[in-house]
Amino acid sequence: MPEYVIDASAILALVKNEPGAGYVRERIARSLVSAVNLAEVGTVLSDLGLTDAEIGADMVKLGVECVPFDARQAQVSAELRRTTRSGGLSLGDRACLALAKSTGLPALTGDRAWLTAGIDVEIDMIRD
Repeated sequence: MPEYVIDASAILALVKNEPGAGYVRERIARSLVSAVNLAEVGTVLSDLGLTDAEIGADMVKLGVECVPFDARQAQVSAELRRTTRSGGLSLGDRACLALAKSTGLPALTGDRAWLTAGIDVEIDMIRD
């Protein structure tokens, strides 16, 4: 049963072995990810020079359940724009938050701006 909704920043911390990677590793198998955030991860891996086959294999190895970005999440993501704009949160950030809000699960991220964005979602930071 899922316990978290994971953001691209947290997955990338794991893939790139950045601070917080261990925290993510312990939780990723119990996490959901929005298709939008998984696309962000793939985009960064592509920018790092990985081939399409390597990106696909890495995404499978993550063992995280990918959730389609549906019309309801799109609406919630758009609604979050007003409260998160000043914090600079992106569409991907808001997609993660919309999924967290719709599931009632905490959002796992490395993005500290989320803490001051005034959103009604529990935020779990991957690093201090």
